[in-house]
Amino acid sequence: MKFMKLGTRPDTFYTEEAVRTVILDVPSDLTIRVNNIIYLLHKYPLVPKSNLLQQHCSELEEEDSSNIAMELHDIPGGEEAFELCAKFCYGITINLSAHNFVPAFCASKFLQMTEAVEKVNFVSRLEFFFSSCILEGWKDSIVTLQNTGRLFEWSENFGIVRRCVESIVEKILTPPAKVTWSYTYTRPGYEKRRCQSVPKDWWTEDISFLDIDMLRCIVTAIRSTNVLPPQLIGEALHVYTCRWLPDITKSRPRECSTSQAENSLDRNEKILETIVSLIPADRGSVSIGFMIRLLGLANFLGASPVTKAELTRRSGMQFEEATLNDLLLPAQSSNDHNASYDIDLVKTVLESFLRHWKRQTPTYENQSLGLIRKAGKLIDSYLQVVAKDANIPVQKLASLAEALPRIARPEHDDLYKAINIYLKKHPDLTKADRKQLCHVLDCQKLSPEVCAHAVKNERLPLRTVVQVLFFEREKCYRATSRQLPSPEQFQGRQQTSEIREDVSKLTLSSDEKPRKAKSNNSSTPSTRGLHQRSDGKLQLKPEVLNQASKEEVQEQKWSRGRTL
Repeated sequence: MKFMKLGTRPDTFYTEEAVRTVILDVPSDLTIRVNNIIYLLHKYPLVPKSNLLQQHCSELEEEDSSNIAMELHDIPGGEEAFELCAKFCYGITINLSAHNFVPAFCASKFLQMTEAVEKVNFVSRLEFFFSSCILEGWKDSIVTLQNTGRLFEWSENFGIVRRCVESIVEKILTPPAKVTWSYTYTRPGYEKRRCQSVPKDWWTEDISFLDIDMLRCIVTAIRSTNVLPPQLIGEALHVYTCRWLPDITKSRPRECSTSQAENSLDRNEKILETIVSLIPADRGSVSIGFMIRLLGLANFLGASPVTKAELTRRSGMQFEEATLNDLLLPAQSSNDHNASYDIDLVKTVLESFLRHWKRQTPTYENQSLGLIRKAGKLIDSYLQVVAKDANIPVQKLASLAEALPRIARPEHDDLYKAINIYLKKHPDLTKADRKQLCHVLDCQKLSPEVCAHAVKNERLPLRTVVQVLFFEREKCYRATSRQLPSPEQFQGRQQTSEIREDVSKLTLSSDEKPRKAKSNNSSTPSTRGLHQRSDGKLQLKPEVLNQASKEEVQEQKWSRGRTL
């Protein structure tokens, strides 16, 4: 932090009740009232340096009056700023810094202490300090901009806000390798990396101390340059949110008095809506966990429907990136005062994700299938956690489970685990509630281990147990059918056996083949279904093959009947 020291005389101001007086051998001839403080001063050091005081004195001065009184209640910065200007006129030592520059500069401008009145006046001294020291420093510019909040209109009219914002943005856009000034960075583990290069987000923590309007000015200016990646801007918004808005990921915010609560809610709502408006449109500029947290805050603070809709849409677009911890937000609504988790919020984001997923083109079919199944896995994991909450209504749990399409769950083992946890935690559920909860469960998609558990699970509805048994029997039947030979295989085996048997009985010579075959055509049972090919080999007749096939089918039907 840089300072400027002006004046050499010791401070001779002293206070008696509500009166401030300068100790001099000359009696006071100028009385100035600022708010509730009365200053007994002298015209000769003050009036020559202030054009405003000159005009007032010329209007109020009377021939027979040696003391002039005036009021300056509208001076920016109040009595503290006025006293800095008065001490400068007396030559009393004052120390100027980024902390008191704004009120001193605005007050000197108000009193018109410019070069037109006297050379090397207070305004010119402050201008030099502002340009050469404050704007050249990083933290000086931040502190000065932070102090413009109380005198924002004056600071904006005199160009302080604009010039500080330009200086800050210029330093933010500087490549990290060229950053040589001091900055605040208290992230965990940073001390161990002190010797390494400057982090890309070195500036985010310092600007988080600013008012939300100042932050908007800086972020808007940064975004207009298109120099920094959107992830850095998103990180700055995340740091600011962590500093100023309540953390709803751990517990429900504390309740304050009515007036304090209203002021806090209004202020927080303004911060939230401003941050949402500043989030870059680029996908991934902020994390899905941060987006869901903002949506929870929007519900708690009663933000505008536009803000909620934007957060829901952005959260749905990145839902597949979420983790289980991102979804485990405490319930904030008064309707869910006893519930531990905000299921309604998760369902809202999931429905937004499904709308976005359905609009994807068929070109990305494989990718789309992977996204929906990843979301299904996440929701089933979430259901297993919230099912342990004794205050979660069965309707909410079932509604969230049914929100996913069937394609999202290639197997239902995780869903069964969530249902079983809920039934175990809620032993007093009615029969209708149990049916509603198990309605989404597809027993055909359960693994053998889970089916074995479900058959013995007394908490499940009887209808669900019967379905599990039925589909298990179907699986056993299909497995048995796959082990039996098919009709084609059975027919081929029969042909081979019969041919080998008939050929072994025939020992005809080449000249006896036609006569023997003809004479035995009607008398020899072993060759009744055979006919001789042109090459002399025997082959089963087609009608025999068809008959064998029919007999095989009948035999298989009979075997199945016995099995059943």
